[in-house]
Amino acid sequence: MAQTKFLLDEEEIPKRWYNIQADLPTPLDPVINPATKEPIKPQDLAPLFPMELIKQEATQERWIPIPEEVREIYRLWRPTPLYRARRLERALKTPAKIYYKWEGVSPPGSHKPNTAVAQAYYNMNEGVKRIATETGAGQWGSALAFATRLFGLDCTIYMVKVSYEQKPYRRILMESWGAKCFPSPSERTEYGRKVLEQDPNCPGSLGIAISEAIKDAVAHEDTHYSLGSVLNHVLLHQTVVGLEAKKQMELTGDYPDVIFGCVGGGSNYSGAVFPFVADKLSGKKPDLQVVACEPKACPTLTKGLYAYDHGDTAGMTPLLKMFTLGKDFVPPPIHAGGLRYHGDAPLLCKLVKEGIMRAKAYHQTEVFKAAITFARTEGFLIAPETAHCVKAAIDEALRCKETGEEKVILFANSGHGHFDLAAYDSYLRGKIIDYEYPVELIKEALKKLPKVGR
Repeated sequence: MAQTKFLLDEEEIPKRWYNIQADLPTPLDPVINPATKEPIKPQDLAPLFPMELIKQEATQERWIPIPEEVREIYRLWRPTPLYRARRLERALKTPAKIYYKWEGVSPPGSHKPNTAVAQAYYNMNEGVKRIATETGAGQWGSALAFATRLFGLDCTIYMVKVSYEQKPYRRILMESWGAKCFPSPSERTEYGRKVLEQDPNCPGSLGIAISEAIKDAVAHEDTHYSLGSVLNHVLLHQTVVGLEAKKQMELTGDYPDVIFGCVGGGSNYSGAVFPFVADKLSGKKPDLQVVACEPKACPTLTKGLYAYDHGDTAGMTPLLKMFTLGKDFVPPPIHAGGLRYHGDAPLLCKLVKEGIMRAKAYHQTEVFKAAITFARTEGFLIAPETAHCVKAAIDEALRCKETGEEKVILFANSGHGHFDLAAYDSYLRGKIIDYEYPVELIKEALKKLPKVGR
């Protein structure tokens, strides 16, 4: 019988994270201190992050050792399986081969614990007692709640209000692991109160929630801030996904012609594809296509401007060179809450800007349709975020049906949709609305970008 699931032994969990900074054709643009307009110094970040993570943010070393304490916790769910989507292939009548790396087997149900565990470990080592963070759909918040519990840390989470209301089971999961979760904008911080004064019905955004979490962290000496995406060290930790996937693809005898992943901040996508992109950069696989999939309601890579911007709405974070819709951009309340972010990871953005990767945007009705097709063939009900790259994979497979190409397609299946049943209910009942953010409003938000002489 043809093999469907490709597994690795526990001992094959990666022992090192892969740092793509070592292989970039040109260096990453520096992170800028908004006060001085000069490249940021390590001490500037010390109030927010442990020094080991600050070092990982800047290092040019290709391989970073994974602490054994982190690998021990990884063993709870890693290595994760790689599947051949044979039933989906048959349903589509495509000559293409479709593979997916399944991260929904982690305790919180997504890829996010890969970095949450590492960040909690380094914070514990530095004597931090509490971590404050933000979360969109709740995947990151639940992952950090899980990780901090294992290392004996307290956790405070600011959850984007629209997702807090749409996804109560994510909040319950966080609270079950001992975290405190608040809808953002909230009354707990000065910035949250300011936003609510201006718009009492504000649905929130990741940028606003980040501002609240940072305000909380800097106000308490025993507290650090933690980010679930965007920053270099976060993408670094997520490369366990792609490193495992490369080994598993060797077991299949195939190598991807095209790889898809959904993008909000960029950690899931980057972690899955960077180890493969290394082959493209080295010239080993020059024709590899790597495609980031995002919502048309928050079209950062496809309609944003490549410029320096803050990662948060209050303008507290350092300035990052990235594709951005402007820090004041508040996306429509789509169900893929984890993709409602105005910017993207600088490393990812640089590779898109230089043509090494590309991006595609989709409406939420078409991605839910793809997710239902996937559920009815492969059996897994996936997160609305992940559904974006499933849509892309299905489209590619159908193109192969027309052309007769036997392409090898791989996508990053980043998490399950068990806590997104209300979203699926809305889709199945015909209540899902497509949003396409007006270009005029994007241009208006981009007018407020900070001035940086670079």
